[in-house]
Amino acid sequence: MKKIEAIIRSEKFMDVKEALEKRGFYGMTVTDVRGRGRQKGMQLQFRGRVMEIDLLPKVKIELVVTDEEVNDVITIISDYARTGNVGDGKIFIIPIEDVVRVRTGERGEKAI
Repeated sequence: MKKIEAIIRSEKFMDVKEALEKRGFYGMTVTDVRGRGRQKGMQLQFRGRVMEIDLLPKVKIELVVTDEEVNDVITIISDYARTGNVGDGKIFIIPIEDVVRVRTGERGEKAI
């Protein structure tokens, strides 16, 4: 099992979510986050003043999937989150040792 953490542009979230749901990936945790990478923020002009915004709003999507599903999820997220511009995001793949469903006590892939 793997945990996939994807940090993407806020405006691309609904596209990614709908694409994941169409392929049967419903379970996810979504968090509004702020961050920066090579994009290094941006400048906004407000009432004649230039303001530096260096932490931009992003969305973090977390899913736990079987090893066989990892490439499908990565492809979906990459295809639907991509704009081709700096700041499109990152996807992290983390090994999961075990999962326990609190309600039933099921463990492993049955608990996903």
